[in-house]
Amino acid sequence: MRRRDFIKGIAGSAVTWPLVAHAQQEARMRRVGVLMSTATDDGESHARVAAFVEGLDQFGWADGRNVRIEYRWTAGDVGLGRRYSSELVALSPDVIVAGGSEALATLQQATRNIPIVFVNVADPLGAGFVDSLARPGGNTTGFLLFEFGISPKWLELLKEIAPRITRAAVVRDASIPSGIAQLAAIQAVAPSLGVEISPIGMRDTLEIEQALGSFAQTPNGGIIVAGTPASVVHRGLIVSLAARHRVPPCTPCDSTSKVEA
Repeated sequence: MRRRDFIKGIAGSAVTWPLVAHAQQEARMRRVGVLMSTATDDGESHARVAAFVEGLDQFGWADGRNVRIEYRWTAGDVGLGRRYSSELVALSPDVIVAGGSEALATLQQATRNIPIVFVNVADPLGAGFVDSLARPGGNTTGFLLFEFGISPKWLELLKEIAPRITRAAVVRDASIPSGIAQLAAIQAVAPSLGVEISPIGMRDTLEIEQALGSFAQTPNGGIIVAGTPASVVHRGLIVSLAARHRVPPCTPCDSTSKVEA
């Protein structure tokens, strides 16, 4: 399924789940909150939001006419996530869309009553966001991005891309469950592939630049970028650093850049 069609489906789910009981009361302005873990200038995220708005329109909900959409963008800042989650909850929206694991985590802390529909969340069951995939429970439902068990495949793919690698830097966000779990899954299979794993944090651009620069000084290395909101925020930087140091990367994140091994 194409991403655009997928996100249109999100729009359908987001509006039909909490609002279907009020279908005959369209005169009242509805409110939808959207909390994105990415930055306001992130082009890919804006494309997804545009598809979301288009999907709403196809279901008869037009921003400014019968629904008001409130956007907040955290750029991977957990502090901003908490603040914006509280702001959105205070607006008493009919539903809140959470874009990313960080956004979902702060929203669940802020409310257990307002319906939350999440997207781009890795293994919501393993992260403790839902009770089960079949019956999420509580006020949360959404779309699975991938589960932690797929993480070792990235290392296997990296070995196929560059068979001579014996070292792999795993760039992940250690502050959220998905970043920790993905690293653990990769470390579990690394010995069988003859690869030594070096965890690299991504709290800010300086940490990423210094860590990857140091890692690249030794040959036969590769990079794996774990699927977390921070990796989306910093994906351009990571790809450019991989190209500069000529270190082959493997990442689940979207990118238009290509790096030759």
